[in-house]
Amino acid sequence: MAFSYVSGVLTADGVPLDRLAEAVGTPVYVYAASRLRANYQAYTRAFARDPVDVCFALKANSNQSIISLFARLGAGADVVSEGEMRRALAAGVPPEKVVFSGVGKTRDELAAALVAGIHQINVESLPELEVLSAVATELGRTAPVALRINPDVDAGTHGKIATGRKEDKFGIDLGHAVAAYAKASSLPGLAPKGYAVHIGSQLLNITPYDDAYGHLSDLVIATREAGLKIERLDLGGGLGVPYKGEAAPDHDAYAGIVRKRLGNLGCRLTLEPGRSLVGDAGVLLARVIYVKEGLHRRFLIVDAAMNDLMRPTLYDAYHGIRPVLEPAAGAPLSPMDVVGPICETGDTFARQRELPPVAQGELVAFMTAGAYGAAMSSTYNSRPLVAEVLVDEGQWAVIRRRQTFEEMLALDVTPQWRHV
Repeated sequence: MAFSYVSGVLTADGVPLDRLAEAVGTPVYVYAASRLRANYQAYTRAFARDPVDVCFALKANSNQSIISLFARLGAGADVVSEGEMRRALAAGVPPEKVVFSGVGKTRDELAAALVAGIHQINVESLPELEVLSAVATELGRTAPVALRINPDVDAGTHGKIATGRKEDKFGIDLGHAVAAYAKASSLPGLAPKGYAVHIGSQLLNITPYDDAYGHLSDLVIATREAGLKIERLDLGGGLGVPYKGEAAPDHDAYAGIVRKRLGNLGCRLTLEPGRSLVGDAGVLLARVIYVKEGLHRRFLIVDAAMNDLMRPTLYDAYHGIRPVLEPAAGAPLSPMDVVGPICETGDTFARQRELPPVAQGELVAFMTAGAYGAAMSSTYNSRPLVAEVLVDEGQWAVIRRRQTFEEMLALDVTPQWRHV
């Protein structure tokens, strides 16, 4: 296991987490390279006989070292901003392996994607098609385009991470897709290549994919019957990770759904996993500041906060919490509220979580924190951005140093007003 107790101490690929905390300080994200590789290879094995490209969704974790690790394994990148595109290219992802998704790309972002020569731009509306056509024409470029469709399939996940229902902001309505594709084919500067779909994140039940890809298959057939050419299909991401010990999605079963629904269409396929590549490969390491005995509750106050790990506040998300020092066998459990120091009641990681004894000054690890952790971190309450560490075969390195107070303050500029 990437994270396991060795000689009474929780380790990352064999490196004791208390040693990392002493060297780097807390809070700090720690990633296990062995798990990152294993998660990527789960996809490449399942789809070994299929025409599939795997593009890492940078929104899950945009650290350059993480992107570079996947790039060396052969991965492309799914990006949703110019900044993410620049990160992918800087980390060594070839432009021809970059897909630009997102519902609100600006003219400048579209221009940057065209100049970079990326593989594909996933367009989500008719207005975006028209703007992209104009930008491409101005630049004398041809934009490779896939239309993202909305299949009206409920992935059954948290409402804030569901993206494939008709009331969601993403994609073009299924009933208008063929007409939109014909429109794209008629506009100058555009080269329509196919369709894209993404129904949401954190799917542990893969049945919704069967429905979504069935709609996609019917759409491809209807589009070809209209005399239009389809070469590619972008299947999005969304496979979940077990936060509470649930069964993980079966990659082979997922590949079976893809083959059943889309295998006879002769299209090259793109997968865009994010969370399932990095989620269980990372932990957030924090130190206990105080154990506060309230009148009715006990509070474990740690030095990590919602600005470092937003998911519990944003989604009521669950993260396992493990003491870095291994609890004694049969240690009693007691309910605790695990909270951070930010001046918000919402700065709470867990309520009434049954935990073994943890003392002031000891370390705890928030498990399965590699996705949407550091990538969503902020400087709220003027707390410097959190540090990140990568462990690989017994070696470790800081891959994002902790922001200093001076660096944070230097971003602000006080105007020197001239008053008459």
